[in-house]
Amino acid sequence: MTWDEAFANHYEAWSAHMTADIPFYVNLARTAKGPLVELAIGNGRVAIPVAKATGRRVIGIDSSPAMLAQARARAAAAGVALDLREGDMRDLALDEPAALIYCPARALLHLPTWADRRRTFERVAASLRPEGRFAWNAFAFDHGIAARLDGEHQTGPVPHTVRYSVGDNRTDIVQDDGATSSLWWATKNEWLGLLDVAGLDLEVLNGGFGGEPFTDDSREYVFVARSRPLSDVP
Repeated sequence: MTWDEAFANHYEAWSAHMTADIPFYVNLARTAKGPLVELAIGNGRVAIPVAKATGRRVIGIDSSPAMLAQARARAAAAGVALDLREGDMRDLALDEPAALIYCPARALLHLPTWADRRRTFERVAASLRPEGRFAWNAFAFDHGIAARLDGEHQTGPVPHTVRYSVGDNRTDIVQDDGATSSLWWATKNEWLGLLDVAGLDLEVLNGGFGGEPFTDDSREYVFVARSRPLSDVP
């Protein structure tokens, strides 16, 4: 994973604007009949509201000890229980198959290669109950935004510079203190291909968390996929 622990010091500032995804993932969790799992749980920004709304413990997996420490403290302050586990989503393994696995905040984009993503999707598929759901969101690359922001210094929410490496499908966010977080974007067909090789079926692709249709002008992928029922498994 490509996460610089120094980003954890400012994660709350980076994520303060992210609120629209919370009710989306909460609603999915409310209808899930079984264990709930969040990949890249971070500081618990989504998992804590999910746990509050469902009254159930959320299994939260993250490779960052610093983010897990924040999630632990925030969950205690909120009076909810999270089952926090340090680990790599590419090695996902559960004691009991999940009804819902979700990965918010574009965190799948921290996986740099197709092989990393394929391995993650296959582990997710193997960890879901029949007809269990896998949900995630990611940005759709916009060349206009990239041209405008590439190399430009920005003061908020934390002083940083964004740099694009188009040949590698990579965005680097470099804080003024040198901490760097990299994201590798993917196309719609790449995401659909990952579902195909993992044996998952697309349920819905929207262009926003309010159910907006995905169109040529959409700048966000919001995916929900399902594992197949036992009758469809060879």
